[in-house]
Amino acid sequence: MRILIIGGGVLGTQHAWQAVERGHDVVQIEREPEARGASVRNFGLVWVGGRASGPELETAARARVLWERIGERVEGIGFRPNGSLTVVRTEAELAVAEAAAASTEDRGFKLLDAAETRELNPALRGDFLGALWCDRDAAVEPRVAQPALRAELAKSGRYTWVPGREIRDLTDRGVVDDAGETHEGDVVVLCTGAWTGGLVKELAGRPPVRRVRLQMAQTEPLGETLTTTVADADSFRYYPAYRGEALDGLNAGQPQGEIAAANAMQLLMVQRLDGSLTIGDTHEYDEPFSFDTAEDPYDHLAEVAGELLGRPLPRIARRWAGVYAQTTDTTRIVHRARVADNAWLVTGPGGRGMTCSPAIAEDTAEELSW
Repeated sequence: MRILIIGGGVLGTQHAWQAVERGHDVVQIEREPEARGASVRNFGLVWVGGRASGPELETAARARVLWERIGERVEGIGFRPNGSLTVVRTEAELAVAEAAAASTEDRGFKLLDAAETRELNPALRGDFLGALWCDRDAAVEPRVAQPALRAELAKSGRYTWVPGREIRDLTDRGVVDDAGETHEGDVVVLCTGAWTGGLVKELAGRPPVRRVRLQMAQTEPLGETLTTTVADADSFRYYPAYRGEALDGLNAGQPQGEIAAANAMQLLMVQRLDGSLTIGDTHEYDEPFSFDTAEDPYDHLAEVAGELLGRPLPRIARRWAGVYAQTTDTTRIVHRARVADNAWLVTGPGGRGMTCSPAIAEDTAEELSW
């Protein structure tokens, strides 16, 4: 079978990986010279612990296994099973961490006191009560993961990368790009991320997804090792795993700060392989989105991160905004729909895209009987 993958981001690339692994020929077409969307504008987190019970947690846990297997073959993605620490500084935050650690669900959680937290991650020298440790969480390098995966796929002799071409038409034999070239294939999988206009709109109308805008940044090197991913307790408010009486108590007794609440913020902090830190993030849900980046969220992130580190955050070297697509059907991990006899649209994983993409692609392959 010859499979056409439209989109060069992590979701499209993982679909290409699944197809090649199953013995098929693959052509992957990307309208930019290189992926420039949410797939490279993220933390590179393989984030399992905070996922909602049921299909979302199952998908994330399965994707974590797949990422590790891929990482054993493709060193260039920078996979590392570094785990995460969600640091708590008040009794109300501690109560949420205690409830999560006491859950009967196996999420790899363990509650640590302050000394145990510092022993696990000595770079955390701030004033805090402890942390919720998750040994299932991991990280990859988002800026280089897709090229590294493509290089491995090319070794198969059954993979072709076609950048700088936008798909304009779907035929019963494949697709036609903006240069007028026809790419023939048996199946077309559209993994176009937050881009739902053009041909996608013609085929699918308005798919049930919403777009979400975020702001993030990257610092200069920290100068020491941050041995784990680090989150602050605002992440309890964002991730569904922590919902319950303890979180209700946190929200009632310790409302989120004004800047964090206005920008739907949490602190996540991941060290890159060069020693720098990726920090974020904000969430903007109402379109039209801002065209600029606001400084107050960055000031908030630097303040909170500095308090956890017990030292000033290194200078921010890069700032960016990004947009991802998120399915509005809360019962689904992704929007996957047939849009023509030979074409499927797969989009809308939201902030789960980097984490769940290997398992989402595996599910597509099973559903389409590749």
